[in-house]
Amino acid sequence: MNVIKVEGTNKKHKVLIYALSTCAWCRMTKQFFKDNHVEFEYVDVDLTNDEDHEKIRKDIEKRGAAPSFPTVIVDGKIVITGFRKDLIKEALGI
Repeated sequence: MNVIKVEGTNKKHKVLIYALSTCAWCRMTKQFFKDNHVEFEYVDVDLTNDEDHEKIRKDIEKRGAAPSFPTVIVDGKIVITGFRKDLIKEALGI
């Protein structure tokens, strides 16, 4: 699976984004993290193979969320579906 790391000065939290390469909301989510200097990793799910796609779907569902994009996972326990700046800010304390 191709996990891409984006460096940032704010490394307080481990952030993973499951995104789609063609999704405007996903791009805005990534840009939000960049603008706030938050280090994060992301996977463009539509560019993964079928096996990885299935692993990602199961991972999202195991966390109690529906497979929807973007899905932001903070510290392995907070799951935010969609570009929800308010929830992201709250989870990151920014």
